[in-house]
Amino acid sequence: MTESTITQTPPLSACGATLCLRILQTTDVHGNLLPFDYYTNQPDRPWGLARLATQIKRARSEVGAENCLVLDNGDFLQGTPLTDLTAQPDNGWTGPHPILAAMNDIGYDAGTLGNHEFNFGLDWLMDTLAQARFPLTCCNVLTRRGGTPVDDTTLLPPYLLLNKQMQDRDGGSHSLRIGLLGLVPPQILTWDHARLSGRIDVRDMVESARAWVPTLRALGADLVLLLAHTGIDPGPDRPFMENAARALARLPGIDALLAGHSHKSFPSTDHNGIAGANASNGTLHDTPCLMAGFRGNHLGQLDLTLTHDGNAWQVTGHDSRLLAVSSAQPCPAICIAADAAHRHTLALTAREIGQTAAPLHSYLTLLRDDPILHLVNDAQRRALTLALANSPHAGLPLLSASAPFKTGGRGGPAHFTDIPKGPLLLRHIADLYSFPNTLCGLLVTGADLRDWLERAAICFNQINPGLPDQPLLDPSVPGYDFDVIDGLSYTIDLSQPARYDLSGALIHPKAARIQDLCFARKPVRPDTPFIIATNSYRAHGGGPFAPLAERGLIYSGTRTVRDLLADHVAAVGQVVPAPRPTWRFAPQPGTRVTIETGPGLRAHPADIAALDAVDLGLTDAGFLRLGMPLPFAQPTLAHPAAAAYITR
Repeated sequence: MTESTITQTPPLSACGATLCLRILQTTDVHGNLLPFDYYTNQPDRPWGLARLATQIKRARSEVGAENCLVLDNGDFLQGTPLTDLTAQPDNGWTGPHPILAAMNDIGYDAGTLGNHEFNFGLDWLMDTLAQARFPLTCCNVLTRRGGTPVDDTTLLPPYLLLNKQMQDRDGGSHSLRIGLLGLVPPQILTWDHARLSGRIDVRDMVESARAWVPTLRALGADLVLLLAHTGIDPGPDRPFMENAARALARLPGIDALLAGHSHKSFPSTDHNGIAGANASNGTLHDTPCLMAGFRGNHLGQLDLTLTHDGNAWQVTGHDSRLLAVSSAQPCPAICIAADAAHRHTLALTAREIGQTAAPLHSYLTLLRDDPILHLVNDAQRRALTLALANSPHAGLPLLSASAPFKTGGRGGPAHFTDIPKGPLLLRHIADLYSFPNTLCGLLVTGADLRDWLERAAICFNQINPGLPDQPLLDPSVPGYDFDVIDGLSYTIDLSQPARYDLSGALIHPKAARIQDLCFARKPVRPDTPFIIATNSYRAHGGGPFAPLAERGLIYSGTRTVRDLLADHVAAVGQVVPAPRPTWRFAPQPGTRVTIETGPGLRAHPADIAALDAVDLGLTDAGFLRLGMPLPFAQPTLAHPAAAAYITR
């Protein structure tokens, strides 16, 4: 348990008194400290902790610091080269973690962990969190499992009790004891299995919160707030949900819920049509709720009106809102304090790794055989081939699977990779592979490969032959779930429904989108063995995929795929992107589809023409809308044996 050391002064008469508690929330900042994009070297971006600091100062001053709490909902330590490169000890930075230094200066009252806090391992995490001058809580990550959640030994304190000496509207002083519970998706054991397995355990978020809320009330908490790094899933409820905000909001004894993780916003139109989500009054199943976007683009502000009825403080009113930070000037003190880490990051990311003979962009990675995925797959295959050179598996056919990371979606119309012809710098490598996953090698069968590709193909809507203007992509499926398996050739038949849903549940057992699956021009038999290179997230079941590592793991590396990609580019010298036949859509004559991509694609007119696509203009959100026939016009393909990359 963590409590502040503020001395409580009992009010002379609290009955009928009214307090206003302002709760300020940040979430999913993902290493965005300054309003700077390290992948494109663009300044003055409309996000980041430096802008949040200005907004927080303004919002705090309106009610007084004594009546305000500043809380973070997790995923703050990872996400940009500033954190993923500079903050790692082998890259020469000897100062404090830049994000924690800024959060200390801002004066956060408390926070919880997100799933990405675990990306660099437990030892690094605990050493880094020691720099925080504010308490953190998480009740469902365990170092020892007890008979019930309240008997567990947890990695961090399972709850916090914060004592606030607040001022009422008439200037009177009142003590308020606020209980905080932190929660993180239990899928961390899947997503970072290699780093966490055997070291921690997890519980279901709802199970843990249900057990701990009465404990907080018994300890005298006047209010109970959930810091839940979880999104708003439309349901139905199920054990070990990743996005469990709706189930948490229905728990008795909860006064407010701070959510996150999904990079969406609440209250907003992001959750229209979801049962219990009321954007007009900012409640989730009648519980006040906030979800402040991501990347530090919004500050969540929840004002709770509290009235004492003679026995206890009751929430008698609330106001939930999101404050965009785009117009807030970056806090000068935060910028000055971050300058050394910023310059160190710029020096790191400016290092030239190689050259590219043509632009590399992700505007069309969900539509075509794409050079970006070929490049990543070649790097994984090269590294795994070297690792298995003297193993019993060296003679088996070796494939490689990877997915695109920047495909717009929740990240917006600028959330795409766009690297010009010329030098390939380290910042470009980080842009091509933005997560700190490590390399895994799996022994799989032909049946596993077919199932893998069926799961990847859920990113597409079912398309009805002969109809015009059908949206191709399912917006609920992130682009990073579209794995392409290099070394195979196959067709995706979109007249079929998706076989799986986003959770990996089988919903159409008779559906078969994957057709003509071949290796070396021969059909893949269900029992044929293969080796496949993939990342640690996918190998252990990240996304809608099966955890094939449970029965087929033959290699688990320690270096990140990003580092392996840099090694590969350095070894190649010059990347020469070239078409390579891997996958295509099955023909549906007379059928047209639409997609939304980044407006930056207009700078690549030849790529638009290669798809026989028509520019339909920009959407209200700023995406470029294209219309095209299905199948698309196919580029001329190199011979399968031809090398896609050459050294000069």
